[in-house]
Amino acid sequence: MSIFIYDSLTRKKEEFIPCQDKQINMYTCGVTVYDECHIGHARSLYIFEVIRRYLEFSGYKVKLVRNITDIDDKIIQRAQALKIDWQELVQRYIESYQKDLSLFNIRPADFEPCATQHIPEMILNIEILFKKGYAYATESGVYFRVNKFMDYGKLSGQKTEQMLNGVRIEPDEKKEYPLDFALWKFSKSGEPYWESPWGKGRPGWHIECSTLARQYLGDTLDIHGGGRDLIFPHHENEIAQSEAITDKPFSKYWIHHGLLTIQGQKMAKSLGNFVSIKDVLKDYSADTLKLFFLFTHYAHPADFSWEKLKEADKARMRFVNLAERLSCLGVLKQSIEPRDFPEIVALKEEFILAMNDDFNTAKALAVLFKIVNTIDADLLYYKGNIKKIIYAKNILEELIRIFGLSFEIEEIDRDIMEKIKLRERLRKEKNFLAADEIRKSLKEAGIILEDTPQGTIYRRQ
Repeated sequence: MSIFIYDSLTRKKEEFIPCQDKQINMYTCGVTVYDECHIGHARSLYIFEVIRRYLEFSGYKVKLVRNITDIDDKIIQRAQALKIDWQELVQRYIESYQKDLSLFNIRPADFEPCATQHIPEMILNIEILFKKGYAYATESGVYFRVNKFMDYGKLSGQKTEQMLNGVRIEPDEKKEYPLDFALWKFSKSGEPYWESPWGKGRPGWHIECSTLARQYLGDTLDIHGGGRDLIFPHHENEIAQSEAITDKPFSKYWIHHGLLTIQGQKMAKSLGNFVSIKDVLKDYSADTLKLFFLFTHYAHPADFSWEKLKEADKARMRFVNLAERLSCLGVLKQSIEPRDFPEIVALKEEFILAMNDDFNTAKALAVLFKIVNTIDADLLYYKGNIKKIIYAKNILEELIRIFGLSFEIEEIDRDIMEKIKLRERLRKEKNFLAADEIRKSLKEAGIILEDTPQGTIYRRQ
């Protein structure tokens, strides 16, 4: 079955056909390391991790590159405000970012290069743009000549007037055109700098991503991803300079996710309205936050609230409860022939259809709950069809891995386990009054017991 992706460039769903048969080269814009990562960053990181996992599930080999911007005006300004060296600031927040990835159970990208590791390559690309007439120097830096690139605006679909109104124009009276953007910025006194043919300075933000993408993935990517707020000017500028350098399409498909908002306003460090990843993980598991993200299609905005997070945690507990109940019965993973259970096979196909339709996680997640309901029903009305339960469990675990979820069975206190065992013994001895007292005390502790022909199973209230 074919995968269809909404391509921001063509503004419609396109059948996904990579440049090379089963190899996918994907680049996503990473973080600027001047502060803690917030859950808006977490959503972006998680969305592209799910896409990567699903493409791997579908038989592709994915090479993912995610950059780290470690030199930028914001970094310099923050370091000056804190009165510390900019490199100290960068190192602090790179370590914090890596810790967040670990806490959130996001796999590292295949390559996560820092901008400052590839400044010679950026200079080389700027030199190519000079030779082709796309770059020029002024008193403040080197700029890209937007009017020379005839397709400028094709990603955002904006006219010149809209672009002029929608972007902060970098001030420079000597710029040829207001939309021309910086390739190289000359450093002011006290700022970090690197030597270049045009003077001491640092690279612009846009040339960073173009250079790193080309360095690790070649001239044409299969997928370039990022937040919807990056379409213009960042990704528009990436296309212009990259295609001016190579004379080839920069990316075959463009995937942009909706923004995470809080009370309808974009969550951003600059607005001071952000919730950090560490803040959420103090009280909730990574799986809870992931489920909150999965409830909304990646292309749509998601509005965060603590109430919605509580609802996501209730959804998580459905999986946890099921895992605990299966554990009580000692249900192990066994190889079961799918032909015996077409209804479970159909649910797996329904999941795949949802994900093939532009990675519709909301619909796919609903299918996972259908599988949970199927297993629950078989447990509740247990008739000895253990093979069906095992097969459904195997499929559920296979599909859950695509979402990077790990519903570990939460440990129950040892004294509670002892009470469950004692109740089992009392029931065998027909001391039902004492057994009922234990059931009542466990219920007060939030543990609900269910007696089946195979034995007692439990779930959390």
